[in-house]
Amino acid sequence: MRAVTPRSDREHEEEHVAVPLGARTPRVLIADKSPVVRAGLEDYIRKDGRFDVVGSTINGQAFASLAQEKTVDIGVVGWALPDMTGGGVIALMKRRQHPVRIIIYTGDSNPDVLREAVREGAWGFTSKTEDPAVLIETIASVARGRLSVPYIDIKTIASDPLEALTARERELLAALANGWTNQQIAARIGISANTVKYHLKNLYDKLGVNNRAMAVAMFMSAGRDQR
Repeated sequence: MRAVTPRSDREHEEEHVAVPLGARTPRVLIADKSPVVRAGLEDYIRKDGRFDVVGSTINGQAFASLAQEKTVDIGVVGWALPDMTGGGVIALMKRRQHPVRIIIYTGDSNPDVLREAVREGAWGFTSKTEDPAVLIETIASVARGRLSVPYIDIKTIASDPLEALTARERELLAALANGWTNQQIAARIGISANTVKYHLKNLYDKLGVNNRAMAVAMFMSAGRDQR
């Protein structure tokens, strides 16, 4: 079931106040780490005939540059890009004050990904496991100025992703924020370097990030004490 997700405060509501794009054909840009997905989406969306696909790219920084260069209206963005998450792309475009409407297109079934996407301000959200026609209709809906995301309990949107971490994972995250290496962490808390890597992988998965820099950025943005 898909629904327009209500916002919990006026700020979120104002972020999505928009009008349909009118007679102009919506310009779509794709970002996904998989070249097969990128090529498939370009072909499928073009064949629909309602949209102008201006290209595709592999990462968030390139997406941001192309979106400004090509006056993109709608972005179809994977969640796990090589340099940032789909949420990071949304945040980057906000900082650049670009009005592109981002649709997250992901195969990640973790409900926290949907919550994070909505919290960051995604206009649409579609799973790669759904029929491709769902993505097309999501693009069409977003082009008309409407949010299109699966149902989500509004009370869960404001939840802190760091709350899902174990005490050990929080300890590791604080150590990363202080610039410690894996070897230093292992020696400090009395576990092997391999165990540190295992905990870090779980930590990254829970936060929906790809590396320690992204994890530290999330830690800092949450206002945690890094001492």
